[in-house]
Amino acid sequence: MMCVRKRLWQVVMVIMSATFAVLPCQSTLSDEQATTSVGLPSSRPNIVLMLADDMGYGDLGCMGSEHLETPHIDALAESGVLCTHAYVASSVCSPSRAGLLTGRDPRRFGYEGNLNQGAANYATRPELLGLPPGEHTLGDHLRADGYATALIGKWHLGTGDGFHPNDRGFDHFCGMLVGSHSYFPQPDRNQLERNGQPLREFSSPYLTDFFTDEAIDWIRKQESNTEQKPWFLFASWNAPHGPLQATEADLKRFDHIDNKRRRTYAAMMYALDRGVGRIRSQLQAGGQLNNTLICFFSDNGGATGNASWNGPLSGVKGCLREGGVRIPMIWSWPDQLPAGETYAGVVSSLDLLPTFMTAAGGQPLPLSPPRAHEDRNNRQKSVKAYGAYDGSNVLSQLTDTSPPESRTLFWRLQGQTAVLDGSDKLIRLSHRPAQMFRPDVDQAESVDRMATDPVRAAELFQMLGRWEASLTTVPLWGSSPYWTGQSAKHYDMWPVRPEPE
Repeated sequence: MMCVRKRLWQVVMVIMSATFAVLPCQSTLSDEQATTSVGLPSSRPNIVLMLADDMGYGDLGCMGSEHLETPHIDALAESGVLCTHAYVASSVCSPSRAGLLTGRDPRRFGYEGNLNQGAANYATRPELLGLPPGEHTLGDHLRADGYATALIGKWHLGTGDGFHPNDRGFDHFCGMLVGSHSYFPQPDRNQLERNGQPLREFSSPYLTDFFTDEAIDWIRKQESNTEQKPWFLFASWNAPHGPLQATEADLKRFDHIDNKRRRTYAAMMYALDRGVGRIRSQLQAGGQLNNTLICFFSDNGGATGNASWNGPLSGVKGCLREGGVRIPMIWSWPDQLPAGETYAGVVSSLDLLPTFMTAAGGQPLPLSPPRAHEDRNNRQKSVKAYGAYDGSNVLSQLTDTSPPESRTLFWRLQGQTAVLDGSDKLIRLSHRPAQMFRPDVDQAESVDRMATDPVRAAELFQMLGRWEASLTTVPLWGSSPYWTGQSAKHYDMWPVRPEPE
Protein backbone atom coordinates (compact mmCIF):
# COMPACT_ATOMS: atom_id res chain seq x y z
CA MET A 1 0.00 0.00 0.00
CA MET A 2 1.17 3.52 -0.73
CA CYS A 3 1.75 5.65 2.35
CA VAL A 4 -0.61 8.51 3.28
CA ARG A 5 1.90 11.22 2.45
CA LYS A 6 1.63 10.28 -1.22
CA ARG A 7 -2.13 10.81 -1.39
CA LEU A 8 -2.05 14.59 -1.61
CA TRP A 9 0.19 14.36 -4.67
CA GLN A 10 -2.20 11.90 -6.30
CA VAL A 11 -5.13 14.26 -5.74
CA VAL A 12 -3.14 17.15 -7.23
CA MET A 13 -2.27 15.04 -10.27
CA VAL A 14 -5.92 14.18 -10.85
CA ILE A 15 -7.12 17.75 -10.40
CA MET A 16 -4.45 19.21 -12.66
CA SER A 17 -4.98 16.54 -15.34
CA ALA A 18 -1.62 14.89 -15.65
CA THR A 19 -2.10 13.82 -19.24
CA PHE A 20 0.66 15.33 -21.37
CA ALA A 21 -1.52 16.97 -24.02
CA VAL A 22 -0.06 17.84 -27.41
CA LEU A 23 -1.62 20.95 -28.91
CA PRO A 24 -0.99 22.93 -32.10
CA CYS A 25 1.45 25.78 -31.57
CA GLN A 26 -0.01 28.86 -33.22
CA SER A 27 3.15 30.93 -33.07
CA THR A 28 5.26 28.64 -35.25
CA LEU A 29 4.86 26.51 -38.35
CA SER A 30 1.41 25.04 -38.72
CA ASP A 31 2.75 21.50 -38.41
CA GLU A 32 4.63 22.18 -35.20
CA GLN A 33 3.24 21.47 -31.79
CA ALA A 34 3.87 22.58 -28.23
CA THR A 35 2.88 20.90 -25.03
CA THR A 36 0.97 21.88 -21.95
CA SER A 37 2.28 21.00 -18.51
CA VAL A 38 0.56 20.32 -15.22
CA GLY A 39 0.89 22.15 -11.93
CA LEU A 40 3.68 20.75 -9.76
CA PRO A 41 5.41 21.75 -6.53
CA SER A 42 7.33 25.03 -6.82
CA SER A 43 10.73 23.41 -6.21
CA ARG A 44 11.62 21.87 -9.53
CA PRO A 45 13.31 18.48 -9.30
CA ASN A 46 16.74 17.58 -10.45
CA ILE A 47 16.56 14.83 -13.06
CA VAL A 48 18.90 11.87 -13.50
CA LEU A 49 18.62 9.50 -16.44
CA MET A 50 20.62 6.31 -15.80
CA LEU A 51 21.13 4.13 -18.87
CA ALA A 52 22.63 0.65 -19.07
CA ASP A 53 23.84 -0.75 -22.39
CA ASP A 54 22.76 -4.18 -23.72
CA MET A 55 21.51 -5.31 -20.30
CA GLY A 56 19.32 -8.42 -20.26
CA TYR A 57 15.69 -8.14 -19.18
CA GLY A 58 16.24 -10.63 -16.34
CA ASP A 59 19.62 -9.39 -15.17
CA LEU A 60 18.52 -7.63 -11.98
CA GLY A 61 17.63 -9.10 -8.65
CA CYS A 62 14.26 -7.38 -8.84
CA MET A 63 13.68 -9.02 -12.23
CA GLY A 64 14.45 -12.56 -11.14
CA SER A 65 18.21 -13.10 -11.42
CA GLU A 66 19.46 -15.62 -8.87
CA HIS A 67 23.17 -15.27 -9.64
CA LEU A 68 23.83 -11.57 -10.26
CA GLU A 69 24.10 -9.00 -7.47
CA THR A 70 22.40 -5.67 -8.08
CA PRO A 71 21.47 -4.42 -4.58
CA HIS A 72 21.57 -0.71 -5.44
CA ILE A 73 19.40 -0.98 -8.54
CA ASP A 74 17.02 -3.21 -6.58
CA ALA A 75 16.94 -0.54 -3.85
CA LEU A 76 16.16 2.05 -6.51
CA ALA A 77 13.17 -0.06 -7.55
CA GLU A 78 12.09 -0.33 -3.91
CA SER A 79 12.22 3.46 -3.65
CA GLY A 80 9.93 3.94 -6.64
CA VAL A 81 8.01 2.17 -9.39
CA LEU A 82 9.28 -0.81 -11.40
CA CYS A 83 7.77 -0.92 -14.89
CA THR A 84 7.84 -4.46 -16.24
CA HIS A 85 6.32 -3.69 -19.65
CA ALA A 86 8.61 -0.90 -20.82
CA TYR A 87 9.85 -0.61 -24.39
CA VAL A 88 12.65 1.19 -26.21
CA ALA A 89 12.52 2.75 -29.67
CA SER A 90 14.85 0.22 -31.29
CA SER A 91 16.55 -3.07 -30.51
CA VAL A 92 20.02 -1.67 -31.27
CA CYS A 93 21.91 1.06 -29.47
CA SER A 94 22.12 4.11 -31.70
CA PRO A 95 18.50 4.52 -32.93
CA SER A 96 17.27 3.58 -29.47
CA ARG A 97 19.25 6.48 -28.02
CA ALA A 98 18.01 8.79 -30.76
CA GLY A 99 14.47 7.98 -29.71
CA LEU A 100 14.88 8.36 -25.96
CA LEU A 101 16.78 11.65 -26.33
CA THR A 102 14.32 13.28 -28.73
CA GLY A 103 10.99 11.86 -27.59
CA ARG A 104 10.31 11.03 -31.24
CA ASP A 105 10.16 7.72 -33.07
CA PRO A 106 13.60 7.83 -34.74
CA ARG A 107 12.24 6.45 -38.03
CA ARG A 108 10.28 9.69 -38.38
CA PHE A 109 13.54 11.52 -39.07
CA GLY A 110 15.39 8.72 -40.88
CA TYR A 111 17.31 7.28 -37.93
CA GLU A 112 16.75 3.55 -38.41
CA GLY A 113 20.07 1.69 -38.63
CA ASN A 114 22.88 1.45 -36.12
CA LEU A 115 26.01 3.58 -36.37
CA ASN A 116 28.82 1.05 -36.03
CA GLN A 117 31.31 1.96 -38.77
CA GLY A 118 33.36 4.89 -39.99
CA ALA A 119 31.78 7.38 -42.39
CA ALA A 120 33.73 5.99 -45.37
CA ASN A 121 31.88 2.66 -45.01
CA TYR A 122 28.38 4.13 -45.48
CA ALA A 123 26.79 4.78 -48.85
CA THR A 124 25.38 8.12 -47.78
CA ARG A 125 26.42 11.72 -47.16
CA PRO A 126 28.72 12.01 -44.12
CA GLU A 127 26.85 15.07 -42.87
CA LEU A 128 23.76 12.87 -42.34
CA LEU A 129 25.51 10.29 -40.15
CA GLY A 130 24.15 11.16 -36.75
CA LEU A 131 21.25 12.68 -34.85
CA PRO A 132 19.99 15.26 -37.37
CA PRO A 133 20.71 18.86 -36.36
CA GLY A 134 17.39 20.45 -35.54
CA GLU A 135 16.10 17.39 -33.67
CA HIS A 136 15.98 18.66 -30.10
CA THR A 137 17.40 16.51 -27.32
CA LEU A 138 16.36 16.25 -23.68
CA GLY A 139 19.34 18.51 -23.03
CA ASP A 140 17.99 21.14 -25.43
CA HIS A 141 14.50 21.08 -23.92
CA LEU A 142 15.62 21.20 -20.29
CA ARG A 143 18.38 23.74 -20.84
CA ALA A 144 15.87 26.04 -22.52
CA ASP A 145 13.77 25.63 -19.38
CA GLY A 146 16.60 26.78 -17.10
CA TYR A 147 18.35 23.49 -16.27
CA ALA A 148 22.09 22.88 -16.19
CA THR A 149 22.78 19.79 -18.30
CA ALA A 150 25.47 17.11 -18.50
CA LEU A 151 26.05 13.83 -20.32
CA ILE A 152 28.59 11.39 -18.89
CA GLY A 153 29.53 8.26 -20.81
CA LYS A 154 28.38 6.94 -24.18
CA TRP A 155 26.99 9.20 -26.93
CA HIS A 156 26.85 7.05 -30.12
CA LEU A 157 24.81 9.59 -32.09
CA GLY A 158 27.39 10.87 -34.55
CA THR A 159 30.98 12.06 -34.51
CA GLY A 160 31.02 14.69 -37.26
CA ASP A 161 30.43 18.42 -37.18
CA GLY A 162 27.19 19.40 -35.49
CA PHE A 163 26.70 16.08 -33.70
CA HIS A 164 28.82 16.65 -30.59
CA PRO A 165 26.92 16.57 -27.26
CA ASN A 166 28.13 20.10 -26.46
CA ASP A 167 26.31 21.19 -29.63
CA ARG A 168 23.20 19.18 -28.76
CA GLY A 169 22.01 20.64 -25.48
CA PHE A 170 24.63 19.44 -23.00
CA ASP A 171 26.68 22.06 -21.15
CA HIS A 172 29.12 19.39 -20.04
CA PHE A 173 30.22 16.16 -21.69
CA CYS A 174 32.74 13.57 -20.60
CA GLY A 175 32.84 10.24 -22.36
CA MET A 176 33.04 8.63 -25.76
CA LEU A 177 31.38 9.56 -29.01
CA VAL A 178 31.58 6.00 -30.37
CA GLY A 179 29.58 2.88 -29.52
CA SER A 180 32.04 0.76 -27.55
CA HIS A 181 35.32 1.13 -25.72
CA SER A 182 37.89 -0.82 -23.73
CA TYR A 183 37.08 -0.80 -20.03
CA PHE A 184 40.75 -0.23 -19.20
CA PRO A 185 41.65 2.97 -21.10
CA GLN A 186 45.30 3.90 -21.47
CA PRO A 187 46.60 7.48 -21.39
CA ASP A 188 47.91 7.20 -24.94
CA ARG A 189 45.24 4.84 -26.27
CA ASN A 190 41.64 5.78 -25.75
CA GLN A 191 38.72 7.57 -27.42
CA LEU A 192 37.60 9.54 -24.38
CA GLU A 193 37.24 13.28 -24.04
CA ARG A 194 35.94 16.02 -21.79
CA ASN A 195 34.19 18.85 -23.64
CA GLY A 196 36.21 18.23 -26.79
CA GLN A 197 39.58 17.79 -25.08
CA PRO A 198 41.23 14.34 -25.19
CA LEU A 199 41.71 12.64 -21.83
CA ARG A 200 45.07 11.39 -20.62
CA GLU A 201 44.38 10.88 -16.91
CA PHE A 202 41.65 8.87 -15.19
CA SER A 203 40.38 8.89 -11.62
CA SER A 204 39.80 5.14 -11.87
CA PRO A 205 41.48 2.55 -14.13
CA TYR A 206 38.08 0.93 -14.81
CA LEU A 207 35.82 2.82 -17.21
CA THR A 208 32.51 2.19 -15.43
CA ASP A 209 33.92 3.55 -12.18
CA PHE A 210 35.53 6.48 -14.00
CA PHE A 211 32.21 7.50 -15.54
CA THR A 212 30.63 7.29 -12.07
CA ASP A 213 33.42 9.48 -10.66
CA GLU A 214 32.76 12.06 -13.36
CA ALA A 215 29.02 12.05 -12.70
CA ILE A 216 29.51 12.56 -8.96
CA ASP A 217 32.06 15.32 -9.54
CA TRP A 218 29.59 17.17 -11.75
CA ILE A 219 26.78 16.77 -9.18
CA ARG A 220 29.02 18.20 -6.47
CA LYS A 221 29.75 21.21 -8.65
CA GLN A 222 26.03 21.81 -9.08
CA GLU A 223 25.56 21.60 -5.31
CA SER A 224 28.15 24.32 -4.80
CA ASN A 225 26.93 26.50 -7.67
CA THR A 226 25.68 29.83 -6.31
CA GLU A 227 23.04 30.05 -9.05
CA GLN A 228 21.30 26.98 -7.61
CA LYS A 229 19.84 26.01 -10.97
CA PRO A 230 18.00 22.70 -11.25
CA TRP A 231 20.04 20.22 -13.23
CA PHE A 232 19.73 17.25 -15.58
CA LEU A 233 22.34 14.48 -15.64
CA PHE A 234 22.38 11.76 -18.30
CA ALA A 235 24.55 8.99 -16.81
CA SER A 236 25.09 6.91 -19.93
CA TRP A 237 27.26 3.96 -18.94
CA ASN A 238 28.44 1.61 -21.69
CA ALA A 239 28.24 -1.39 -19.33
CA PRO A 240 27.52 -4.23 -19.81
CA HIS A 241 28.11 -3.80 -23.58
CA GLY A 242 31.13 -5.69 -24.89
CA PRO A 243 34.05 -6.16 -24.71
CA LEU A 244 33.63 -8.41 -21.70
CA GLN A 245 36.12 -6.91 -19.24
CA ALA A 246 35.97 -6.58 -15.46
CA THR A 247 38.29 -5.86 -12.54
CA GLU A 248 39.92 -8.75 -10.71
CA ALA A 249 38.18 -7.77 -7.47
CA ASP A 250 34.75 -7.85 -9.09
CA LEU A 251 35.49 -11.11 -10.88
CA LYS A 252 36.53 -12.77 -7.64
CA ARG A 253 33.15 -11.97 -6.14
CA PHE A 254 31.50 -14.23 -8.73
CA ASP A 255 33.78 -17.26 -8.58
CA HIS A 256 30.67 -19.37 -7.98
CA ILE A 257 29.47 -18.77 -11.57
CA ASP A 258 30.91 -21.56 -13.71
CA ASN A 259 30.37 -19.94 -17.10
CA LYS A 260 33.38 -17.65 -17.60
CA ARG A 261 31.54 -15.19 -19.83
CA ARG A 262 28.58 -15.03 -17.48
CA ARG A 263 30.99 -14.52 -14.57
CA THR A 264 32.55 -11.53 -16.32
CA TYR A 265 29.14 -10.16 -17.22
CA ALA A 266 28.07 -10.47 -13.58
CA ALA A 267 31.16 -8.53 -12.50
CA MET A 268 30.43 -5.81 -15.06
CA MET A 269 26.85 -5.54 -13.82
CA TYR A 270 28.12 -5.33 -10.26
CA ALA A 271 30.28 -2.33 -11.21
CA LEU A 272 27.31 -0.70 -12.92
CA ASP A 273 25.18 -1.31 -9.85
CA ARG A 274 27.92 0.20 -7.69
CA GLY A 275 27.75 3.33 -9.83
CA VAL A 276 23.99 3.63 -9.36
CA GLY A 277 24.46 3.30 -5.61
CA ARG A 278 27.24 5.88 -5.45
CA ILE A 279 25.20 8.47 -7.33
CA ARG A 280 22.21 7.95 -5.05
CA SER A 281 24.48 8.20 -2.01
CA GLN A 282 25.82 11.52 -3.29
CA LEU A 283 22.30 12.82 -3.78
CA GLN A 284 21.41 11.69 -0.26
CA ALA A 285 24.49 13.34 1.22
CA GLY A 286 23.67 16.59 -0.54
CA GLY A 287 20.07 16.55 0.63
CA GLN A 288 18.79 16.26 -2.94
CA LEU A 289 17.61 12.67 -3.23
CA ASN A 290 13.97 13.23 -2.26
CA ASN A 291 13.44 15.87 -4.93
CA THR A 292 15.38 14.13 -7.70
CA LEU A 293 13.50 12.30 -10.43
CA ILE A 294 15.52 9.23 -11.45
CA CYS A 295 14.81 6.94 -14.38
CA PHE A 296 16.86 3.78 -15.00
CA PHE A 297 16.66 1.33 -17.91
CA SER A 298 18.71 -0.27 -20.72
CA ASP A 299 18.97 0.99 -24.30
CA ASN A 300 17.84 -2.41 -25.63
CA GLY A 301 17.61 -6.04 -24.62
CA GLY A 302 20.49 -8.38 -23.92
CA ALA A 303 22.93 -9.10 -26.75
CA THR A 304 24.08 -12.45 -28.10
CA GLY A 305 27.74 -11.82 -27.30
CA ASN A 306 27.78 -10.51 -23.73
CA ALA A 307 26.30 -13.47 -21.80
CA SER A 308 23.21 -11.48 -20.79
CA TRP A 309 19.88 -13.12 -19.94
CA ASN A 310 16.47 -11.93 -21.08
CA GLY A 311 14.54 -13.85 -18.45
CA PRO A 312 11.07 -14.94 -19.64
CA LEU A 313 11.41 -13.22 -23.03
CA SER A 314 12.40 -14.74 -26.36
CA GLY A 315 14.69 -12.88 -28.75
CA VAL A 316 17.74 -10.67 -28.26
CA LYS A 317 19.27 -7.40 -29.29
CA GLY A 318 18.79 -6.77 -33.02
CA CYS A 319 15.46 -8.54 -33.44
CA LEU A 320 11.95 -7.30 -32.73
CA ARG A 321 10.81 -10.05 -30.39
CA GLU A 322 10.26 -8.89 -26.81
CA GLY A 323 13.85 -9.73 -25.84
CA GLY A 324 15.12 -7.08 -28.23
CA VAL A 325 12.86 -4.15 -27.38
CA ARG A 326 11.34 -4.75 -23.93
CA ILE A 327 13.26 -3.66 -20.87
CA PRO A 328 12.66 -3.12 -17.16
CA MET A 329 12.34 0.60 -16.34
CA ILE A 330 12.55 2.12 -12.87
CA TRP A 331 11.14 5.53 -11.88
CA SER A 332 12.03 7.01 -8.49
CA TRP A 333 11.08 10.40 -7.05
CA PRO A 334 10.66 10.00 -3.29
CA ASP A 335 8.82 13.29 -2.79
CA GLN A 336 6.21 12.49 -5.43
CA LEU A 337 6.07 8.84 -6.52
CA PRO A 338 5.01 5.82 -4.48
CA ALA A 339 7.65 3.38 -3.22
CA GLY A 340 7.86 -0.34 -3.79
CA GLU A 341 5.24 -0.45 -6.54
CA THR A 342 5.16 -2.44 -9.80
CA TYR A 343 3.42 -1.08 -12.88
CA ALA A 344 2.38 -3.54 -15.59
CA GLY A 345 1.05 -1.07 -18.15
CA VAL A 346 2.98 -0.26 -21.32
CA VAL A 347 5.48 2.59 -21.06
CA SER A 348 8.12 3.69 -23.55
CA SER A 349 11.50 5.38 -23.59
CA LEU A 350 9.73 7.98 -25.75
CA ASP A 351 7.86 8.97 -22.57
CA LEU A 352 10.96 10.56 -21.02
CA LEU A 353 10.48 13.92 -22.74
CA PRO A 354 6.86 14.61 -21.73
CA THR A 355 7.41 13.19 -18.25
CA PHE A 356 10.57 15.18 -17.59
CA MET A 357 9.05 18.39 -18.93
CA THR A 358 5.91 17.93 -16.85
CA ALA A 359 8.03 17.38 -13.74
CA ALA A 360 10.06 20.48 -14.59
CA GLY A 361 6.89 22.52 -15.13
CA GLY A 362 7.97 23.43 -18.66
CA GLN A 363 7.09 22.86 -22.29
CA PRO A 364 9.06 21.13 -25.02
CA LEU A 365 10.53 23.16 -27.82
CA PRO A 366 8.53 23.21 -31.05
CA LEU A 367 9.77 21.08 -33.93
CA SER A 368 12.34 22.66 -36.22
CA PRO A 369 11.32 23.21 -39.86
CA PRO A 370 11.55 20.17 -42.16
CA ARG A 371 15.00 19.51 -43.58
CA ALA A 372 15.68 19.50 -47.31
CA HIS A 373 15.53 15.71 -47.61
CA GLU A 374 12.21 15.45 -45.74
CA ASP A 375 8.80 15.38 -47.39
CA ARG A 376 6.93 18.47 -46.15
CA ASN A 377 3.50 17.03 -46.92
CA ASN A 378 4.28 13.91 -44.94
CA ARG A 379 5.66 16.01 -42.08
CA GLN A 380 2.36 17.85 -41.80
CA LYS A 381 0.27 14.68 -42.09
CA SER A 382 2.50 12.82 -39.65
CA VAL A 383 2.23 15.51 -36.99
CA LYS A 384 -1.52 15.62 -37.46
CA ALA A 385 -1.83 11.84 -37.15
CA TYR A 386 0.73 11.09 -34.45
CA GLY A 387 1.61 14.43 -32.84
CA ALA A 388 4.92 16.28 -32.84
CA TYR A 389 6.30 14.02 -30.12
CA ASP A 390 5.47 10.38 -29.55
CA GLY A 391 5.47 9.84 -25.81
CA SER A 392 3.08 10.27 -22.90
CA ASN A 393 3.55 11.80 -19.49
CA VAL A 394 3.48 8.77 -17.19
CA LEU A 395 3.47 10.49 -13.80
CA SER A 396 -0.25 10.04 -13.19
CA GLN A 397 -0.05 6.35 -14.14
CA LEU A 398 2.92 5.79 -11.85
CA THR A 399 1.02 7.29 -8.92
CA ASP A 400 -1.75 4.74 -9.56
CA THR A 401 -4.40 7.36 -10.18
CA SER A 402 -5.09 6.42 -13.78
CA PRO A 403 -5.77 3.12 -15.53
CA PRO A 404 -3.08 1.94 -17.96
CA GLU A 405 -3.28 3.58 -21.36
CA SER A 406 -3.78 1.56 -24.51
CA ARG A 407 -0.55 2.28 -26.36
CA THR A 408 0.54 1.92 -29.98
CA LEU A 409 4.27 1.57 -30.71
CA PHE A 410 6.12 0.92 -33.98
CA TRP A 411 9.54 -0.49 -34.86
CA ARG A 412 11.51 -1.16 -38.05
CA LEU A 413 15.02 -2.58 -38.28
CA GLN A 414 17.05 -4.88 -40.52
CA GLY A 415 14.25 -6.64 -42.39
CA GLN A 416 11.74 -6.64 -39.53
CA THR A 417 8.81 -4.28 -38.89
CA ALA A 418 6.51 -4.48 -35.90
CA VAL A 419 3.56 -2.79 -34.25
CA LEU A 420 2.30 -3.19 -30.71
CA ASP A 421 -1.31 -2.02 -30.39
CA GLY A 422 -2.93 -2.62 -27.05
CA SER A 423 -2.51 -6.31 -26.29
CA ASP A 424 -1.56 -7.35 -29.82
CA LYS A 425 1.84 -7.30 -31.51
CA LEU A 426 2.45 -8.10 -35.17
CA ILE A 427 5.95 -8.69 -36.55
CA ARG A 428 6.44 -8.60 -40.33
CA LEU A 429 9.58 -10.50 -41.32
CA SER A 430 11.96 -10.75 -44.25
CA HIS A 431 12.63 -14.47 -43.93
CA ARG A 432 9.30 -16.06 -42.94
CA PRO A 433 5.57 -15.28 -42.73
CA ALA A 434 4.48 -12.59 -40.31
CA GLN A 435 3.57 -13.54 -36.75
CA MET A 436 1.15 -12.07 -34.21
CA PHE A 437 1.41 -12.44 -30.44
CA ARG A 438 -0.10 -11.17 -27.20
CA PRO A 439 3.02 -10.38 -25.14
CA ASP A 440 1.10 -9.17 -22.10
CA VAL A 441 0.00 -12.76 -21.44
CA ASP A 442 2.53 -14.61 -23.64
CA GLN A 443 5.89 -13.08 -22.75
CA ALA A 444 7.76 -15.82 -24.61
CA GLU A 445 5.83 -15.07 -27.83
CA SER A 446 5.24 -18.78 -28.23
CA VAL A 447 1.63 -18.72 -29.50
CA ASP A 448 1.32 -17.34 -33.03
CA ARG A 449 -2.22 -16.00 -33.50
CA MET A 450 -2.03 -15.15 -37.21
CA ALA A 451 -4.19 -18.08 -38.30
CA THR A 452 -6.68 -17.85 -35.44
CA ASP A 453 -7.40 -14.11 -35.66
CA PRO A 454 -6.96 -13.02 -39.30
CA VAL A 455 -9.22 -9.98 -38.88
CA ARG A 456 -7.04 -8.49 -36.16
CA ALA A 457 -3.91 -9.35 -38.15
CA ALA A 458 -5.29 -7.45 -41.15
CA GLU A 459 -5.96 -4.42 -38.93
CA LEU A 460 -2.37 -4.42 -37.68
CA PHE A 461 -1.01 -4.79 -41.22
CA GLN A 462 -3.00 -1.70 -42.19
CA MET A 463 -1.65 0.21 -39.19
CA LEU A 464 1.90 -0.66 -40.21
CA GLY A 465 1.23 0.46 -43.76
CA ARG A 466 -0.20 3.82 -42.68
CA TRP A 467 2.72 4.40 -40.32
CA GLU A 468 5.36 3.61 -42.95
CA ALA A 469 3.58 5.78 -45.53
CA SER A 470 3.60 8.67 -43.04
CA LEU A 471 7.39 8.77 -42.55
CA THR A 472 9.02 11.95 -43.81
CA THR A 473 12.19 10.41 -45.23
CA VAL A 474 13.82 7.16 -46.25
CA PRO A 475 16.39 5.79 -43.79
CA LEU A 476 19.42 8.10 -43.90
CA TRP A 477 21.73 5.10 -43.81
CA GLY A 478 21.41 1.36 -43.50
CA SER A 479 23.28 -1.34 -41.68
CA SER A 480 25.19 -3.85 -43.76
CA PRO A 481 22.93 -6.55 -45.25
CA TYR A 482 24.87 -8.90 -42.98
CA TRP A 483 22.89 -7.55 -40.02
CA THR A 484 19.57 -8.34 -41.72
CA GLY A 485 20.69 -11.94 -41.86
CA GLN A 486 21.78 -11.83 -38.24
CA SER A 487 18.42 -10.42 -37.17
CA ALA A 488 16.61 -13.23 -38.99
CA LYS A 489 18.90 -15.81 -37.41
CA HIS A 490 18.49 -14.42 -33.90
CA TYR A 491 14.74 -14.14 -34.27
CA ASP A 492 14.45 -17.91 -34.58
CA MET A 493 17.38 -19.09 -32.43
CA TRP A 494 16.85 -17.38 -29.07
CA PRO A 495 13.89 -18.98 -27.28
CA VAL A 496 13.36 -18.58 -23.54
CA ARG A 497 16.16 -20.28 -21.61
CA PRO A 498 17.22 -20.69 -17.96
CA GLU A 499 19.57 -18.19 -16.37
CA PRO A 500 23.20 -19.15 -17.13
CA GLU A 501 25.05 -20.50 -14.11
